[in-house]
Amino acid sequence: MARPKLILADDHEMLVDGLKKLLEPDFELIAAVGDGRAAVEACDRLRPDLLLLDIGLPLLNGIEATRQIKKTAPSVRIIIVTMHTDRVYVEEAFDAGAAGYVLKQAAAAELVQAIRTVLLGRTYLSPMIAARMGNPPLDSDGIPRHSSGQLTQRQREVLQLVAEGKSMKEIARILDISVRTVEFHKNNLIEQLGIRTTAELTRYALDHKIAVY
Repeated sequence: MARPKLILADDHEMLVDGLKKLLEPDFELIAAVGDGRAAVEACDRLRPDLLLLDIGLPLLNGIEATRQIKKTAPSVRIIIVTMHTDRVYVEEAFDAGAAGYVLKQAAAAELVQAIRTVLLGRTYLSPMIAARMGNPPLDSDGIPRHSSGQLTQRQREVLQLVAEGKSMKEIARILDISVRTVEFHKNNLIEQLGIRTTAELTRYALDHKIAVY
């Protein structure tokens, strides 16, 4: 029987190396990437059975990457593997389309259990997270209920890159759009959010978990 195909998305090489050693006996690891945009591209190209994805990825955070992957490769199952325990991260992750959420500090056996659970078509929420959150509000499928964002996908992409300190030219290159289009989105963000400076945009991105540090 063919082993399930997995992709790892994390910008910490030591963690990726550890996960490879843990998972290779039971799963086929077909790629490892270090940023959110690479994760979207790899899933679209390779169509794995499952993606293990950190939230705090450069260029495109894990939650936004999840949203995009579920549009381009909806059959890919996604588990968030992260250090973040805040309720908003959990709710936004499931809202974006993740099927599992596991803490990095959890035991290795729990991650394997989460993978097997999600591959069976079910959802998985780490008991450690549930204990810290109390009883998270769940919908009829056992997934935490969520709040909807007010920004478009492109606005969130631009906002994260602005918060990461990228220049207008760098953002244009990363997103494959013109500098004028980047400026258009940034100006719309400033007007829509009632924000005056890049520093305030960065603070908004951090407060609303669009940029994660």
